[in-house]
Amino acid sequence: MTSVSPAPPDPPAPSRVTRRRAQTRARLLEAGYRVWAERGFWQTKVEEICAAAGYTRGAFYSNFDSLDDLFFALYDQQADRVTGLVASVFTDAGGTAAGTGLIQQTAAALPLDREWLMIKTEYLLHAARNPVLAGRLAAHRGQLRAAIEHRLSQASSQLHPPPAIAAIPDAARAVIAAYDGITVAYLLDNDEETARSWLTQLLTALLGQ
Repeated sequence: MTSVSPAPPDPPAPSRVTRRRAQTRARLLEAGYRVWAERGFWQTKVEEICAAAGYTRGAFYSNFDSLDDLFFALYDQQADRVTGLVASVFTDAGGTAAGTGLIQQTAAALPLDREWLMIKTEYLLHAARNPVLAGRLAAHRGQLRAAIEHRLSQASSQLHPPPAIAAIPDAARAVIAAYDGITVAYLLDNDEETARSWLTQLLTALLGQ
């Protein structure tokens, strides 16, 4: 009598695979953030992030090509957070807030996350020594700048920047430059209250009253 091999099990439903993959990716991103914040970018290995997330190297490389790839995923996540917070300010204002009030609300909403700022600053030095990574980081920063530019254009009637940066693209660059400068000072003195005060003053000078 010929035996019949049992039929192979049905493959997981696509929705289950997609959901599990998204969860794995999210846990790796969160682990990368925690480990980098604690140890620094230079000292961290893939294995340490995998251990913190509870996964193998295989799980890591099925989601990211490298630690650089993981960083850029984190960068996009943080950039989405910044643009989302700025968007909520403009949405809540509903076009009725005066320029000064809008600027103050924006300065208050922008995140000052020391852990992410340290990670990002370390990576900037890493990318600056590698033209390919530098170009990739510049492109990601360009996407953030474009999102800020879009929000500023929506509120252009409420803002009155000085003639030197009257164009919306120039204003967006100035806003990001001011934010970058303030975050450097914040990393050194760890004084969020002063950092936000200076950020408000700088944005007011850049965007008008």
